[in-house]
Amino acid sequence: MLRRVAVASVVLTAACAGQQKTEGAAQGTQPTSTEERVRITNQPPFDLVACFPRETAVPDQTSQGVVLGSLLAVRPQVQECLVDPKNRGPAPTTKVSVKTTVTDQATTHAVTGENLTPEGTACVQKLVDTAVQPALLAKGAQPVEATIPFEHTASGLNSVTFGINEGSDFTGAVRLGLPTWCDCYASFKDKVPPTLTAKVKLVKTNATPAEVTFEPSGSTEGDQVSACLQQKMAALPAKLSTDELTFAYRFVHFNSQASEAAAATLPSELRFLQLDLVRTQRAADAAMADGARAPAAQAFAEVVERYQKTKNYKLFDELESKCNALVKADARVVETIQARQATEQAALAIAQEMKTKDAEGWTDAEAATQKNLDETMKELTEAQKIATQDKSACPKKSYK
Repeated sequence: MLRRVAVASVVLTAACAGQQKTEGAAQGTQPTSTEERVRITNQPPFDLVACFPRETAVPDQTSQGVVLGSLLAVRPQVQECLVDPKNRGPAPTTKVSVKTTVTDQATTHAVTGENLTPEGTACVQKLVDTAVQPALLAKGAQPVEATIPFEHTASGLNSVTFGINEGSDFTGAVRLGLPTWCDCYASFKDKVPPTLTAKVKLVKTNATPAEVTFEPSGSTEGDQVSACLQQKMAALPAKLSTDELTFAYRFVHFNSQASEAAAATLPSELRFLQLDLVRTQRAADAAMADGARAPAAQAFAEVVERYQKTKNYKLFDELESKCNALVKADARVVETIQARQATEQAALAIAQEMKTKDAEGWTDAEAATQKNLDETMKELTEAQKIATQDKSACPKKSYK
């Protein structure tokens, strides 16, 4: 189960390299070069889960695995908190730790971190207080505790940095505005919007952009998003000390709660990144399913122990009921691992495809994805074996 929670995202150096060359920004306390002072940065991707949080089915009974899975499921929103520079300190890496305690009275979350500002702590605290609420324990039960770490390394691909240049300050304001512009994405709650490109013109004498125009998206729904975003961008304050500046803003969208099929229209390298986000949600599902199995297994074991001591045939119905509940929990574990396997297979196919075009850039990504798939297949085999054993242990009535 811990493997499912600690499932590592593939290091996507290859997939991100092209963007890094054109969109990377100076971070932390490093000096800003002349090239970086004129480059328009602050265009990290936006995960729509920040607008439309994923609704996960929380098990009726809480265990450590359930809590860990629930925390893992909100990882994209934690990362979104850290996009905003006011939530991070000056260091390039920010570490966040969330310790959750569940009792028969309440669920509490303690948020701590390194390089995390008070505003950042408040952002994560509000998120987990709202989104991570597992079922309370039975009266008198021992508290359940779980801790999970999150890490964010600032780069032009996942965070905003102000003060590089005036154009980048404007694009930073656009990126930070996206979580408040959710009405623009109303038709994409469970889908991935197309990548959009806007041309922006700033003029020294204008307090707002002089021009914001979008390239055609290729779909009616995409054009509707563009029209909505255009209005939002056109109303943003803009400051320019030179006469005028024209640049492009590229909206790269992801959606952690979208299915694999919903991302089929994305370019291969972006679909690979989208699948990496989906992988985390599949791992969270598996952790919760595994966590839900634990109390089911314990409940069945306790009835078996009572029966072995008393040989009381009146316990048969309870034995049957508890065993059926365990079998159902086993099936859910298998189902979640199968879903993660499908995601890994889809990601591997993309990595192999991209490797044929860029062997140097995608070799590591392919190897990491293959390793994830191999480990998932081993987990699936083991889970199926346990499910078969549990089912065979269920009592069967005999009318001889």
